[in-house]
Amino acid sequence: MTETALFIAVALLAAALGALAALLLRGKRETADPQVSELARQQTELLGRLAAMAEAQAQTRAEITSTLNERLEHVSQRMGVSLEASAQKTAETLGTLTARLNVIDEAQKNITELSTQVVGLQDILANRQARGAFGEVQLIDIVTNALPPSAYSFQTTLGNGTRADCLIRLPNPPGPIAIDAKFPLDAYHALRNAKDEAEKTAAARQFRSDLTKHVTAIAEKYIIPGETAESALMFLPSEAVYAELHANFGDVVSRSYQARVWIVSPTTLMATLNTVRAVLKDVEMRKQAGVIQKYVGLLLGDVGRLNDRVGSLERHFQQAGKDIGDIRKSADAISSRGEKIEAVEMGEGDSTEPLPTPPQQNRLAPS
Repeated sequence: MTETALFIAVALLAAALGALAALLLRGKRETADPQVSELARQQTELLGRLAAMAEAQAQTRAEITSTLNERLEHVSQRMGVSLEASAQKTAETLGTLTARLNVIDEAQKNITELSTQVVGLQDILANRQARGAFGEVQLIDIVTNALPPSAYSFQTTLGNGTRADCLIRLPNPPGPIAIDAKFPLDAYHALRNAKDEAEKTAAARQFRSDLTKHVTAIAEKYIIPGETAESALMFLPSEAVYAELHANFGDVVSRSYQARVWIVSPTTLMATLNTVRAVLKDVEMRKQAGVIQKYVGLLLGDVGRLNDRVGSLERHFQQAGKDIGDIRKSADAISSRGEKIEAVEMGEGDSTEPLPTPPQQNRLAPS
């Protein structure tokens, strides 16, 4: 039974006893039975006890209510603080999550863009004409970074009517070297994507055949006696294809050597062009050797004339030094004679000392 139900029961009992007491008092007035008087006294005493119990119950209920209110207020405060802290942590977590989602969105955009670029590159490499343009662009970048502008030209038409992707202008010998940037890639893709041994064998056979034909075509088109060098370059803009070629198709490489067609990748082409640049520098130095020798001769003549003039200046200095020495002697003699003259005037000199004979050229002729 709860506190409220107990309080209601006590109140009802008190009301019933009150009504019973009223009846008993009214009966007491009507009769003077001692038993009734005792019963009334007991009833009155019981009512007092019930009233005291009701008051105590009310006080207890007030204390319980106050305690409950205090606890509810404390719990409410704790709940408020906890909810505020939870809300702050939730906001921080949501902020961090939003930032990470933004990063993921940016990464997704980059991946999408990269996928688009990869698809575009695959389309380029799948199309022969576009693949040739791709190789030419890479070839242009490498050549322009390695050589001076006067040492190369692009899309140059040769004497037989063919057009070389690039022509390295070397002096004779060896002469201009042509570079071809086209390459057979279809068979290579088929070789890499072969699912079984039969497909791999067929793709390897096709790859070997395509490369051999391409080497032969370069040798026929770009090696022209008297116009170009005795060799040409086949540029492969893929290190993977170059590695596959040298690893598993050594016979094709040997045939290219026999045809004087050197197969190069971006790395080996850069090394070759560095060697070409050194050769061009040496040739330019040889062209200027005559001019350098001429100016060296003129410089030697200037040095000889300078040496003669320094000798003449040295002789002048020696003569000037001799003249200065003679002047110094004359000055010393004059000083000495002046001191003697001063001693004679003061009477300090020896009167018997003969006077010095003046120089012959200073004597006066007799009159």
